[in-house]
Amino acid sequence: MLVAFRVDASPAIGLGHVKRCLSLAHALAATGARVVFVARDLGVDVRGMVATAGFEILVLPRPTGSMPSSQVPHGHWAEVDAALDVRQTVAALADRRCDWLVVDHYAFDADWHRQVADATGARLAVIDDVADRPLHADVLIDHNHCDDHRRKYGSRLATGTPILGGPRFALLGPAYGTAPRYVLHAEVRSIGIFMGGADAGGLSAVAWRACREVAGFDGPIEIVTTRESPRLGELQRTVADDAHTTLRLDLPSLHEFFSRHDLQIGAGGGATWERCCIGAPSIVVIAADNQAVVADALQSLEIAEVIPQTVTAFDIGHALCKLIPDAGTRRAMASRSRQLVDGRGALRAALWLLADELVLRPAEVADAEITYQWRNHESTRAASLDSRPIAWSDHREWWRNSLANPTRHVWISSVGQVDVGVIRFDDDQDVSVVSLYLDPSLLGLRLGSAMLRAGELARSRLAPPPARLAATVRRYNAQSRRLFEGAGYRFLDDERCSKPATAELTEPGEGR
Repeated sequence: MLVAFRVDASPAIGLGHVKRCLSLAHALAATGARVVFVARDLGVDVRGMVATAGFEILVLPRPTGSMPSSQVPHGHWAEVDAALDVRQTVAALADRRCDWLVVDHYAFDADWHRQVADATGARLAVIDDVADRPLHADVLIDHNHCDDHRRKYGSRLATGTPILGGPRFALLGPAYGTAPRYVLHAEVRSIGIFMGGADAGGLSAVAWRACREVAGFDGPIEIVTTRESPRLGELQRTVADDAHTTLRLDLPSLHEFFSRHDLQIGAGGGATWERCCIGAPSIVVIAADNQAVVADALQSLEIAEVIPQTVTAFDIGHALCKLIPDAGTRRAMASRSRQLVDGRGALRAALWLLADELVLRPAEVADAEITYQWRNHESTRAASLDSRPIAWSDHREWWRNSLANPTRHVWISSVGQVDVGVIRFDDDQDVSVVSLYLDPSLLGLRLGSAMLRAGELARSRLAPPPARLAATVRRYNAQSRRLFEGAGYRFLDDERCSKPATAELTEPGEGR
C-alpha cells in the first residue's frame, strides 16, 4: 500500500505540520505501508527533514509572482493559486497509484481535496484542527482535545465522515510510546524552553528573560530551536553571556528534553501533546491564532498554565512565580497530562487507515503472553462472558491445550509488524463458534470487522467446512453486537447470534 503526504513548511506555516506528518509516516511504515511526501519549496528545507527521516519526497517548484487572493482563511500559506497547486500535486503523483493521500494544509479546502482525490483515485485523510473552511475527506484526523468534534466541524464536513478526534490520536513520533516519563522533583532544578521549530515571534528570548529578569530563576535553562528559525541570531546574542543557558539546535526528538527539566515553557502547537505524554509540568504560550483551541483544552483539563497571545516577559514570569514553589500543582499537572496522552496516537491513526491490510497467522505458544495481557485487561473482561481475572498459569495451560485441540482454530491478527488481536473458532458438529478480542488500546479502529472477515475466510478454507457460524455476545455489549450484525449475523435471542457459513466471504479490503 502506498500513502502519499501533501504538506508544506515555511516561516509562516512553521514546521509542526511536517513533524506530525512524519510521526504518522513512521507509524504507517511500521504497519507495512510505503510512504512518499509531496511538498513545495517555500524556503524551509523540508526535503532534508523528510530524507533524514528515511522517506522519499517530491518537491514542487518555488512560487513565482504574487499570490492571488483566496477565499480560504489561510489560503495565502500556499503561496500559489489553489488550481495551480492541484495541477502540480497531481502531476507529481502521476506515475504512482496512491491508496491514501494524507493532506495537512490549512490553505486547501474541499474543492482542492475533491479535485486531487478525483485525479489520483486515492482516498483522502485530512489532518486539521482549525475547522475554518469546508473539507472533503474519507477520514478526518484532529488530535486536539474537543468535547464534540462533530459539532466543531458542523456543516464544514459531510455527515458521517469518520473523525479520529482527540489526544488519543496525538501524532507523536515513535519514541514517545516507550520514552521515559518525567519524574517529579519538589524543587525546580532546571527549565526547558521550546517555542516551535520556527519561533517567528522570538518567544524563546521572551521566555528566557521571564526566567532570569522577572522570576529571578538562576538555575540551568535549556532552549531548543532549529536552524530554520528566523530569530536564531537574535536568540544566540541574547543568551551569549549566560553560562547557565544551553542552546540546542535541530534535536531529532524532544522526548528526552521534555523529561529532564522540572518545568517547561513552550508554544501551544503539536509539542503540547508531546509534553503531556512525557508528563512535563508546563507553561504554554499561545503563539498563533490556531493554537487557541489548544489553550481552551489545557485550561479546562487543568494540565498546564496558559498564557494568551500578545505575551510579555512579565506574563510568563508571573506564571513562573506561581508554579516554581508549588510542587503540588506541578504534580497534578504531570499526572493529568500522562493520563491524556499515551504516545500511541500515530499508531492508532495508521491502523485505522490500513485496517483493510489486516492478515492472520496461526497462533503459537509464544503468543500466550501478549494474549494474556489483552484478555486480562479490564475492558476485555467487561465484554467477556466470564469477567473474572485469569491467573497466568491457567491461561498458559488453556493456551497450550487450545493449540493442540483439533476442533479449535486460533489465529493472531496483525497489520504489518503490529499484532492487534486474536480470533478463534470452536467446532461443534456442523457449527463453528467464533470468539475474538483486540489489543484493548486499539479499539475503534475498524480492526474488529477486518479480523472477523479474515477469520471467517480462514475458517472456510479448513476441512470440514461448517454449516453455520455462531457467536455469543453479552446483551449490553453494543459495540460487539454492531460488529456481528454488520457481518450478517442474526440474533436468535438476547445473546446468541448466527449466520450460514455459506454466506459470501471476501478477502479483507475487497469491495472498499
